[in-house]
Amino acid sequence: MGFYPRALRPERTLRRQPAGNTYTQAVKVDLFRKYLRIVEEKFFPEDKSKETKQGETSEEEAARKIQAAFRGHQTRKSIMKSAKPEPEPTRAELEAEFRADDKDVVNAATKIQASFRGHQARKQTQAEKEKEMKEQQDKEDIEKIDLTDPDLNKAATKIQASFRGHKVRKDVN
Repeated sequence: MGFYPRALRPERTLRRQPAGNTYTQAVKVDLFRKYLRIVEEKFFPEDKSKETKQGETSEEEAARKIQAAFRGHQTRKSIMKSAKPEPEPTRAELEAEFRADDKDVVNAATKIQASFRGHQARKQTQAEKEKEMKEQQDKEDIEKIDLTDPDLNKAATKIQASFRGHKVRKDVN
């Protein structure tokens, strides 16, 4: 019994039972209960004074919570299956709801369009700047390469040989 931490050792009464499957299960259950008690004492010290719902044991309460979570999952899943997206309104419906001569609607639409166009322009400008910076960095990196380096020549030769071998194998097949 030396391989168990002191707080998780099985009860002495369980050690006297005959060896077998039921003993092993009893030890595991006992260890689980002790571990659960230690965790509860460490992380939930105020829960000692609270009683569970109508005298439930901690295992019954855990089972109830797991079942409630699973039922919620099933309900959300069934709602998602049954939820049908609303169809897009037709042009006639939109024209009936929003009149073209309503100044507030026209001003709101103009403001939304201007905001979106500004967003698109900023996004495009940022992408162009990033592209230019990347191209500049690539040019600088290429200029920094020492073409007289013997390792570079060996690497280029190795790449060329590998490609030529690939090409020959491809032509044979």
